[in-house]
Amino acid sequence: MTAMNPAAPHRPLVGLSTKPDYEKGLARIEAWFHQAVLDRPPVRFYRHNLQFELGVPLDRARWPSLEARWMDTDYQLESYERSIAGKVFHAETFPIFWPNLGPSIYSAFYAGRLEFGEITSWFDPVITDLDDLSVLQTDPCASVWFRKIEEITRAALARCGDRYWVAYADLHPGLDCVAAWLGTEALFMAMATEPEKLAPLIELSSRDFRRIFDRLDTMLREARQPSTGWLNIPSRRPYHIPSCDASSMVSTEYFKRFCLPPMHTEMAGMERAVFHLDGKGMAPHAEVILNQLDIQAVQWVQGVGTDWPILQWIPLLKRILAAGKSVMVDVPLNELDEFMARMPREGVFLCLGVPEGTEADYLKRVERW
Repeated sequence: MTAMNPAAPHRPLVGLSTKPDYEKGLARIEAWFHQAVLDRPPVRFYRHNLQFELGVPLDRARWPSLEARWMDTDYQLESYERSIAGKVFHAETFPIFWPNLGPSIYSAFYAGRLEFGEITSWFDPVITDLDDLSVLQTDPCASVWFRKIEEITRAALARCGDRYWVAYADLHPGLDCVAAWLGTEALFMAMATEPEKLAPLIELSSRDFRRIFDRLDTMLREARQPSTGWLNIPSRRPYHIPSCDASSMVSTEYFKRFCLPPMHTEMAGMERAVFHLDGKGMAPHAEVILNQLDIQAVQWVQGVGTDWPILQWIPLLKRILAAGKSVMVDVPLNELDEFMARMPREGVFLCLGVPEGTEADYLKRVERW
């Protein structure tokens, strides 16, 4: 267990009238980062914070396309505010809006454009020749996509008041960014046939990350917001969610060669980090990830189909805890009791999808852990 430092400086925060016990929740999360427990492990419930109104037909009188709806700042905020109206935020579930234009927004800061669907967006590769990177612009903060993220963030800060907090956008530098620029198949081919030509791309993929992060984080800090991202884990300290989903299809040696260097650049100066360990394809890299001192916790995503039940991953979850890292994990309700019987509670953050109105009952079960 890592020793806690209660005397460390804290980020002053605007309070939440929609969640009067937010301070207690923040304290449980900070204890979790240190594999400590105040009164019970932190718990986040799923049925909250719908970022978009899913399945709503496109109003052609208001927007000519799905892209226009996504780029409508007022709609993003109106939609989110409707989704949280009258909601009760139990346990470590917080009302947090995050400016969202899809998972490849960071790649789009440099080149290309996003294509938008109902609930997500995607990015078409822009590089066809590793000897010609001229398509990538030198100032990502000048792009229309970054300016839109800034606009949405600024608008959210202007109207959130004490109703909700505002997160920074979902940022994926490193190998995931390179995979978007090149396309996954071309990336893996280059790894095998001309890896030396990937070095400039990999360096560029993380070079500007802290400048981009700091631009957004400064806006949040000046508005007395916590540091938080798409995982909805707020922190008083600079916080990030590193990931490398493309590495689920490469060897651990390639993970160390191509993923770790940009990740270290990305993590410089972060005081809280939760690594997004996305499924069994990334499980072979667990030991390397757990050896990174600048990562305090791991979000384990076990996938679908035969990747369930969660109980089969208990040995891996215990390895994560034994390495001094805390773990965030989704636990199906029918496995919750056995999960708690077989796992220590110290260092575990539970994500539970419960029927509305039953949150208090499940919290009592967790309190008995």
